[in-house]
Amino acid sequence: MKWLPGVALAGAAALVAWAIHALIPAIPLLTAAVAIGIIVGQIPAARGALNGILAPGLSVASKQFMRLGIVLLGLKLSLVDILGLGWLSIVMIVAIVLLTFVGTIGLGRAFGLPGHQPLLIATGFSICGASAIGAMSGVVKAKDEETATPIALVTLCGTLAIAVLPLLWHPLGLSNEQFGQWVGASVHDVGQVVATAQIAGPAALAVAIVVKLTRVLMLAPVVAVAAGVERRRHGAAVELATRTGAAAPDAAARPPIVPLFVAGFLAAVLVRTLFPVPESVLEVADWLQTALLAMALFGLGSAVRLGELVRTGWRALLVGLLSWTLIASLAYGAVQLP
Repeated sequence: MKWLPGVALAGAAALVAWAIHALIPAIPLLTAAVAIGIIVGQIPAARGALNGILAPGLSVASKQFMRLGIVLLGLKLSLVDILGLGWLSIVMIVAIVLLTFVGTIGLGRAFGLPGHQPLLIATGFSICGASAIGAMSGVVKAKDEETATPIALVTLCGTLAIAVLPLLWHPLGLSNEQFGQWVGASVHDVGQVVATAQIAGPAALAVAIVVKLTRVLMLAPVVAVAAGVERRRHGAAVELATRTGAAAPDAAARPPIVPLFVAGFLAAVLVRTLFPVPESVLEVADWLQTALLAMALFGLGSAVRLGELVRTGWRALLVGLLSWTLIASLAYGAVQLP
C-alpha cells in the first residue's frame, strides 16, 4: 500500500482540475491537471514528499494509469467516423503526423537535445500531447528528467494554441469547417482541440474532434514501431555483451513486440467500430478515462522543474516552438487543398 499516498494526491489533483474546468470551461481538464502538477513540483517544501513517500503512488499514476487511460481512449474512436472523412483527408492527416514526427526528431537532434527528448517531443507534438509522451516514455524507459521537459513544452504550446489559433481564424481566410480541420490537425491534446474549435460552432467542433481522433489512432503504430526499435537495440546489446563477456542487459527489460496497452487500445477501437456499445457504457468509460489520464498527467507534471528548464532548456523550447509552427503550417496547407 505504499503507493496509496501518491495515488490519493493524484486523485485530489484530478478533482481540483475538474473543478477548474467546470468553473472555466475554456481550460481543458487534462491541461489543468498537468499545470497543477507542474505548480506543485515547484514548491520547495513539497519536493521531499514528491521524491519520498509520494513517489511510488505518483509512479503508478503516471505509468499504469496512463496505460489504462489510453486503452479506454480507444472507445472514443470509431473507424466508421474516421473513414467518413474521406481517403484524401485521412492520407493528409497521416502525412502531417509523420512529417511532424520525423521533422521534430531531426530538429531535436540538430539542436543537440539529450537522450529520448527528441523522440518524446516529436510524439507529443505530432500525435496527442502529454498522453502520447507518457505512453512513449513508458515504452522506451525514458528517465523522469527526459520526460519532464517535453511534458512542459507540449502543455505550454497547447495552451497557447487555445488563444493564438482563434486570432488567426479570419485573417487566414478559413471557413468554420476549415478552421475545425486546422485545429484538429494541429492542436496537441483532445481537450485543447475542443476548447479551441468550439468557438467556430458545432460543425467545426465535430470535424475537429474526428480529425484529432484520427491523429490519436496513429499513437498505436508509432509506439509499436518505437517498441520494435528498442527491442532490436536491446537484442543487439545482449549479443554484444555475450561476445565481449561484458555484463548483459536485463532480459526482462526488453520491450514486447507490441506493448500490451497498445493492443488494448486497438481492441477498444475495434469494439467501438464493430459493436453497438451502449451510450451509458461509453459515458462511464469516458469519465474513467478522463480521471485516469488526469491523475497520470498530474504525476508527470509534478516531475517538471521549471528552474532547470529555464536554465538549460532553451534549446528544447526552441525545438518545441518550431515543431508547433511546423504542424500548424502543414495543417493549414492541407485544409487549403480542394
